[in-house]
Amino acid sequence: MFDKKPKSYTELLGKTNRIVEGTIIKGDIISHADFRLDGELTGNFQSKGKIVIGPAGSVTGDIICKNADIEGKFKGKIQVLEILNVKHKSSIYGEVICGKLSVEPGADFSASCMMKTNSKNHIANDGQPRPEEANQ
Repeated sequence: MFDKKPKSYTELLGKTNRIVEGTIIKGDIISHADFRLDGELTGNFQSKGKIVIGPAGSVTGDIICKNADIEGKFKGKIQVLEILNVKHKSSIYGEVICGKLSVEPGADFSASCMMKTNSKNHIANDGQPRPEEANQ
């Protein structure tokens, strides 16, 4: 009667984790659900969902995710399977690998960028690059 089964990650999609402004995290985050970051992350982030870095948010580290909207600051390597949206007040420094890219005028986009139309074939289910990419 009181036994609750844990929800599968497919039931978590559409739900959003949130780190508010003023929160500082040092370490790695792995999430199956969507994620909104208005605080500061120094570490790596991995998700099968979407990450939104809010206007006050910042990430220093690597990101692997399905979709991303960046309004704040990012420094590192980001791999986005589908669409990366870079908003007009954002700052991106480092390396970008994505399926599709949208950069609003006014964004500070100082990164190398590689677009892979079939990026689903280049990033394994666990978010790690496939072995055939190690030689590239």
